[in-house]
Amino acid sequence: MNNQTIAEMFIERTKISHDKIANIFKIDGKWKSATYGDVRREVTNLAAGLVSIGVQKGDRVAILASNRPQWAYADYAIACLGGVSVTIYPTLTADSSAYILNDSKSKIIFVENAEQSEKVRSVESQIPTLEKVIVMDNDVSGGGNEIGFLELQNVGKEQEDFDLLEKTTQVTQDDLLTLIYTSGTTGNPKGVMLTHKNLCTNIIGGLSAIDVLDGDRFLSFLPLSHSFERMVGHFTSFWSGAEIAYAQSLETVAEDMIATSPTIMAAMPRLFEKVYAKMLNNVEKEGGLKKKIFNWAIDVGKNSVKTGKKGFKFAIADKLVFSKLKAKLGGKLRFFVSGGAPLSQSIGEFFEYANVLILEGYGLTETSPVLTCNRLEQYKFGTVGKPLANVEIKIADDGEILAKGPNIMKGYYNLPEKTENVFTEDDWFKTGDIGFLDDDDFLTITDRKKNLIVTSGGKNIAPQPMENALVLSPFIEQILVIGDKRNFISALIVPSFEKIKSDFAEFADAPNVEIIKDEKIYSIVESDVNRLQAHFNKFEQVKKILLLPEEFSIENGMLTPTLKVKRKEAEQHYAEQIDQLYEAPIN
Repeated sequence: MNNQTIAEMFIERTKISHDKIANIFKIDGKWKSATYGDVRREVTNLAAGLVSIGVQKGDRVAILASNRPQWAYADYAIACLGGVSVTIYPTLTADSSAYILNDSKSKIIFVENAEQSEKVRSVESQIPTLEKVIVMDNDVSGGGNEIGFLELQNVGKEQEDFDLLEKTTQVTQDDLLTLIYTSGTTGNPKGVMLTHKNLCTNIIGGLSAIDVLDGDRFLSFLPLSHSFERMVGHFTSFWSGAEIAYAQSLETVAEDMIATSPTIMAAMPRLFEKVYAKMLNNVEKEGGLKKKIFNWAIDVGKNSVKTGKKGFKFAIADKLVFSKLKAKLGGKLRFFVSGGAPLSQSIGEFFEYANVLILEGYGLTETSPVLTCNRLEQYKFGTVGKPLANVEIKIADDGEILAKGPNIMKGYYNLPEKTENVFTEDDWFKTGDIGFLDDDDFLTITDRKKNLIVTSGGKNIAPQPMENALVLSPFIEQILVIGDKRNFISALIVPSFEKIKSDFAEFADAPNVEIIKDEKIYSIVESDVNRLQAHFNKFEQVKKILLLPEEFSIENGMLTPTLKVKRKEAEQHYAEQIDQLYEAPIN
């Protein structure tokens, strides 16, 4: 398929794969499915319903919901009408949602349920362009400017003169497809303008790098409002004719993997870090023969990777250890695609030894999003792979990664100056990341340019490599390396309270604020920090640590919706403790 627009792609794929399963989802405690033909009918009725309430080509229509089939139906209906979808993270506050709705001049909004509807209603007076709220949950009766999803589809069914195919032919590749607001760590979010061409060329580029097979099944659980999941587990999978299973929630991913047996999953490194930590913790607890077998199996896996041969020993290791891990991932997984944050090289290698392949890629919302990725037959852990076939990458004199390609955004909505500032004079997009290309054209990301720490002694330090190394400690849940304009490097550390309470009976019922005061716990975490940072230069090493009683989270304002730590907010929140840390002498 070589479609020019997402609308064309939708029409062609639903025709070719009419009777094939497209979606798998759980309703009333049972997993059910819908074919591509079913999806075509759902979208047709919804699009007709949208036209009946006044939606025209170019109108902004927002989606505020967690992953579910209706999210996809809404997205395709908007695209087929030539509308512009405005995606909003369901975790955003009412005020943040209002900002996006106002800035985008959204006319209609799809919301997941009564709770999200109430969020919108609480700020409705601030959004003059908003005309209708469409509630996906069918038990919502509507009223006022609110209408139920099913009700709107039923209205659409009655529009006998509606022709979806005719609507799609009016959509061009240069038409705006979506506005995705960046969840930046500072300032108001910016609306990234992406066209049909941006997304379609990125799908084509991605599929030229990694094959998605007709029989593949994705498990969609990362937010569809994020460009990574939307590209991999939504557009690319649909384009390929694969099946898309929708997780019930972020909390049920483990059971949903077992229930749906995906072959491909897009995930962020946090998932692998948690699986890795839990696996090692369980092995330590079991000890004895099981620990010996596990360590032996990993050594066998490591040797098989180095030699490229999987012999009799590997078959035994696979049966005794690796197959059990794969079973917890659903039993049929071909590979993970990792993105959204840096993957630790050690964790990537560990999973490869255990016969689970993680392919890391790289990109930004502004690049639709994929710029580079590792391939099934060509990958290097610690890198984010090679550029896609239709993408160019080069490194600026100051180390910043620059990109060119048909997937680069049209610009920031209503922000011409900021748009101009992210392009060079010869139209290379400035990613804001620093890194380097090796002799084989594999890209390594060092850190965000704005995250670089410059100590009072003039040393430039990228915190990301240290954070990637230290998070491997089973006693560290989250870490933020700090030290800008200071005379040495320190770290804010959220301990793994679950492991501490599990390993030490005296802390089983202790509050977190008491645990972080305990000298034994401090010593354990400090010891792991020293062990894991031993190979770094002395000036890069963490000299002091500050243990924190709660995780960085979206709720406390220290994580973005894409789970990136807001460094400025975190440092401001703990400013007093950080100052005290630096005032005390180094032991």
